[in-house]
Amino acid sequence: MEIKKTNTDPQQAVKPIGEEQLQTFTKVLRKYKAGLTNTKNRIISNENWWKLRNTREESKDSTIDESLTFKSVSSWLHNVVTSKHADAMEAYPEPNILPREAGDKAEAKMLTDILPCILEQNHFESTYSDNMWQKGKYGTSVYKVLWDKSKLNGLGDISIECVNLLDLYWQPGISDIQKSRYFFHTELVDKDLLKTRYPELEDKLDGKSFVSADFNYDDTVDTSDMAVVIDVYYRKNGILHYVKYVDDKVLFATENETQPITSESGEMIKPPMAVTGLYDHGLYPYVFDALFPIEGSPCGYGYIDITRNPQTEIDLMKTAFVQNTMVGATPRYFAQDSAGVNEDEFLNTRKPIVHCTGGSLDDNRLRPIDYKPIDGSYLNLLRTTIDELRETSGNTETATGTTSGGVTAASAIAALQEASGKGSRDSTLSAYRAYGKVIEICIELIRQFYDMPRKFRILGQYGTEQYITYTNANLQPKSQGSAFGQDMGFKKPVFDVKVSAQKKNIYTKISQNELAMQFFSMGFFNPQNTDQALMCLDLMEFEGKDALMLKISQNGTMFQKLAQYMQMSLMLAAETHPEMVAGISGDIQQMLGGGAPMQGGTMPSLGNEENAVVSKAREQSAKASQPN
Repeated sequence: MEIKKTNTDPQQAVKPIGEEQLQTFTKVLRKYKAGLTNTKNRIISNENWWKLRNTREESKDSTIDESLTFKSVSSWLHNVVTSKHADAMEAYPEPNILPREAGDKAEAKMLTDILPCILEQNHFESTYSDNMWQKGKYGTSVYKVLWDKSKLNGLGDISIECVNLLDLYWQPGISDIQKSRYFFHTELVDKDLLKTRYPELEDKLDGKSFVSADFNYDDTVDTSDMAVVIDVYYRKNGILHYVKYVDDKVLFATENETQPITSESGEMIKPPMAVTGLYDHGLYPYVFDALFPIEGSPCGYGYIDITRNPQTEIDLMKTAFVQNTMVGATPRYFAQDSAGVNEDEFLNTRKPIVHCTGGSLDDNRLRPIDYKPIDGSYLNLLRTTIDELRETSGNTETATGTTSGGVTAASAIAALQEASGKGSRDSTLSAYRAYGKVIEICIELIRQFYDMPRKFRILGQYGTEQYITYTNANLQPKSQGSAFGQDMGFKKPVFDVKVSAQKKNIYTKISQNELAMQFFSMGFFNPQNTDQALMCLDLMEFEGKDALMLKISQNGTMFQKLAQYMQMSLMLAAETHPEMVAGISGDIQQMLGGGAPMQGGTMPSLGNEENAVVSKAREQSAKASQPN
C-alpha cells in the first residue's frame, strides 16, 4: 500500500496515534503471538514435511534410531498435496455478478466484464495457485485485498496478494478474523529502504522490537540489516483505522490524517481519513480460506496434518525393510576371538567379519550369521498403511486414474472417479466461498476509489472485443426522493456474487469435432434456422460457444439481406425484363427451400471414433473434481 510520509512537526506528540499508542499495539501483538504459538509451529512443521524433510519431524519421536545410516523418505504425502492442487486449478473460478434489483442489471453486467480484467492485471491465477498450495500444506490460505495508490502511475488500483501466514497475528480463540479486536501484519524491510522513504528514521532504527516466526529456509537469510514494519488494523466507532509503524516511530496513521481532500478551488472532495477511516467497507482486508475448519481459529487443518502419521509409519517400515535387505544381501560371519562379540563390527553391516570371544563356534570356528528374511505379513502391513494414507486424504487410485480389483468398464471407472472426487469438490467449494469474499471487497473498493474514468478491454456479445470507459458513478448511493413528506434517504446498489468454474479442462479434440458435426446434422448452420439455433446455443455451455453464435448470427443477417435483395430484383425484373422473372423466382424458391435440416439422417463419420459409453465416461471423469 502506498502511504504518505508522516510529518515531523512539533504537534506530533498531540496526535491521536503516538509513541504511547504504539507501545500498546506492540504489547497486544506480543500477547497475540504467544497465543498463536501452536498454530505457527504446526505451519512450520508442515512446511518441513512438504520439503521432504520428514526425518526432521520424525526424529522428534523417541522411537527413531538416530544411528541408522539410512532413513527412508517417501513422497506419498507429497503426492496427495500435488494431486489436490491440480484438482483446484482445474476448477479455476470466475465471477458472475448478479443484481438484487432490476435497475442494477446493466451495472452488474459491467462489473462481470471488468472484474476479470482487474484480476488478470493482478496475475490472479498465480496468486490463486499459491493460495491453493498453502491451503493443501497448512490447511489455510490468506488473500490480502487492498487499494494500491502507486499503481497506474499514481491513479491507483486494486491489489490482491497471497500472504505468509507466519506474518499475520489475530486475537486467539476467534473463528472469524473480522471479530478480532486488532489484526496485525508484520514484514521485514531493508533499513536503508526505510530511511530513504522516511528520512526522519535516520539513526533511529532498531527494528528488533518484535520478531516473527520464520520457515526453515534452505538458503541462509540474513536479517541483520532489516527492520520489522508492523501494520495494525482496528475499529473505532465502527470505522476501520490503520497504523503503520516501526519500533516506536509512526509511519502512517489514519487517525492522524485530519486534513480533508480538497480541489484546487478549496472545495472539499472527501472528508479526512480520521473521519472516514481507511476503507468504507469497514472490513479487515484479509480473507482466510480454511480446508478442514477448527473451532476457535480461522485456520484449519491441511492434508499434511491428517496424513503425517501414516507417512511416518511408511517411512519407518521402509527404513527397516531396506536395513533388512542390506543385512541379507551382505553375508557376514562370526569369528571366534577370546570371548564376547565385537558390537561395533556387528552393528556395522558394511563389515563382513564379526569377531567374537568365548565358547567355540562350529564349522571350524567360522560360520555364517543367521539371517531371517522379511515375512510377507510385514509387506501387507506396509500396503495397508499406504492405503490408509490414500483413503484418509481422498487421493485413492481411482482419483489418480488407476483402478484395481479387475474394474475395467469405462462407466464403472468414471463412477468410481466421481465418488472419489467428492473431497476435491468440497475443498474447491470452500475456495469459491473465499473467492466470493475477495470479489465482494473488490466491488467495494471500486465503489470507493474508481472516481476517475478507466479503460478496459472486455469481451462483448458473442466474444467480440470491446473497449469501454468505466467509473463508479452508478455504484454511489442514490436519493430515493420523498414520500408522504418524508425523506426516503439514499439507496446503495447491492450485488450478489456467483462463482463458477472456468471450463479449462481440455476434453478431447474428437469430442469437440463430434459436437460440431452434430450441429451440422441438426441444421444449426442453415441460415434460415438462425433464430432457433441461437436460442438453443444460448442454453448450452461448451468451449467456443460465443464465436459460434457470432458466426451463425452473421450468416443469418447475410441471408436476410440476400433474400431482400432478391425480392427487389424480382420486382424490378417484372417491370423491365419479364423474361427473367421465372429464373429469379426459381432461385428464390431454391434458396428458401434448400438446405433444410437433416431428418433422420446420421452424423457424418470423423474416423477414429470411440464408443459413446467410453466417450461419456471420459467426460464424466474429467469433471469429477469440479463443482457443479
